[in-house]
Amino acid sequence: MNKPIHVSIVGASGYSGAELVRFLIKHQGVHIDKLFAQSSAGKSLADLYPEFRNRFEKTFEPYRLEAACESECVFLALPSGEAMNLVPLLLAQGKTVIDLGGDFRLKKVEEYKQFYKHEHTAAHLLPTAVYGLAEWNASQIKSAKLVANPGCYPTSALLPLLPLLKERLISPSGIVITAMSGVSGAGRKADLSLSFVEVHDSVKAYKVAEHQHLPEIAQTLEVLTEQTVSLSFVPHLIPISRGIYTTIHATLSDGTTEEKIFQVYERYYKQKPFVRYSHEFIPELKGVVNTNFCDIGFRISTATNQVILCAAIDNLVKGAAGQAIQNFNLIYGFNETESLL
Repeated sequence: MNKPIHVSIVGASGYSGAELVRFLIKHQGVHIDKLFAQSSAGKSLADLYPEFRNRFEKTFEPYRLEAACESECVFLALPSGEAMNLVPLLLAQGKTVIDLGGDFRLKKVEEYKQFYKHEHTAAHLLPTAVYGLAEWNASQIKSAKLVANPGCYPTSALLPLLPLLKERLISPSGIVITAMSGVSGAGRKADLSLSFVEVHDSVKAYKVAEHQHLPEIAQTLEVLTEQTVSLSFVPHLIPISRGIYTTIHATLSDGTTEEKIFQVYERYYKQKPFVRYSHEFIPELKGVVNTNFCDIGFRISTATNQVILCAAIDNLVKGAAGQAIQNFNLIYGFNETESLL
């Protein structure tokens, strides 16, 4: 057996960080060196997540560049605005970085400031970051030193939309995206608005027309399909712990049929292990939670000349840690499904 790739996780005490650990301890080619978490330093992983007792009981440490550089690859699972402070130094030391946050997803620094509400201090690295949508950017990811892992909402919208836009089966104008997410999407922070009593028995839209994933979706659609797109995106918080359910309305191009849509999905995703699609079944969240799958279903509305796309993912897996490990597998030459199935 080849020597394992040594990795560390920064922000390991959060939900996405814990998911990284959950999958990486099953990975045949990985050794986890360090778990960094400032606020939880000194505590063990099992203190926060009892499922790891007698399985993997490392202690969280404060972040130190020297310690992180003992690893070949560093996963960053940090809130926006924090990764940009670490990435330049890690890259200068020759490390591979997979960033699960939003600091390197957008190419335009002015868009970052507008939607993330602070300045970007490592803007010179934005052109070099590879967008880690594994099903579409695999060749670039394989040689990347800095991977910007896609956001959870964008993953659930891009995977169903991209093949149809690429093949001109739908109009690039007037796309409507409505998405619902469980509360874990906001991270493991203390916030009254995310408490059980506040969220239970309620649904609410938030960051309407100003969510940071809006420009990410538009940018990626335009880059990968070479078209100018116009879209709306409204996220909703729903009273479940994890999962994203996305519904998309798009206008059909002349001659588009249900069979043509299915054939395009076949062409793009038949060999992609984590995308499941059907013209018979509409996906459900319970079919994807705790997995790295994206399930896609669709229907044509003849009354409105639209296709209605439905997609379901686990926001912490396919929308975060699972996709990051897919990218890791591509970079280091492992089977793309290693530790994820």
